Amino acid sequence: MDFKAGLFYVFSALLLFAAFRVVTARNPVHAALYLVLAFFQAAMIWMLLKAEFLAIALVLVYVGAVMVLFLFVVMMLDINIDSMRHGFWRHFPLAGTIGALIALEMAAVLMGGFRASEAPKPIVVLAQAAGQASNTRDLGVLLYSEYVLPVQIAAVILLVAIIAAIALTLRGRKDSKHIGASAQISVRPADRLRMVQQAPTKPAEPLPEAGASPETKA
Repeated sequence: MDFKAGLFYVFSALLLFAAFRVVTARNPVHAALYLVLAFFQAAMIWMLLKAEFLAIALVLVYVGAVMVLFLFVVMMLDINIDSMRHGFWRHFPLAGTIGALIALEMAAVLMGGFRASEAPKPIVVLAQAAGQASNTRDLGVLLYSEYVLPVQIAAVILLVAIIAAIALTLRGRKDSKHIGASAQISVRPADRLRMVQQAPTKPAEPLPEAGASPETKA
């Protein structure tokens, strides 16, 4: 086993460990940090596959932006972990069945790719000089020519995720003082201001006598 294969096994083991801790960590912040570790290990594996653009994009986009957003959302929502764990074992059979189905589908796709007998078709790059290969350009041409439909579907899914995130953060809070715009427009001056007539001067009260007792004063 050469050095490159050894690095692959090390990165793969760390990736599997981090992915396992993402779904088993009790603290959501710890789960998000383990997901950052998983992204870094996947980027290292892509570097071994000479996909530098994908590795840098994964670190910059997901680790630098998406995971920071996840951490802010987790801290802002103030999730009650005890209430989320309530009824876990009741829904575990359905969740386990769906997880096993997804794992079988992924295994079928991967095994079908390993059993492919035909050689992969070369990617034709327009206006590319001979001997100047660029995996970034090849990836762009492949995404927007052969895989344009999956790219559009992924864009729609991301749009739905953005709308869902906005809906979560804009929900009404009980401790906030909010007044609707319609209530502010329909208000009348008499509801905001009350005029009170008061005399400009008030006569002073007479001073009590020197020898008078408190009962006499009352």
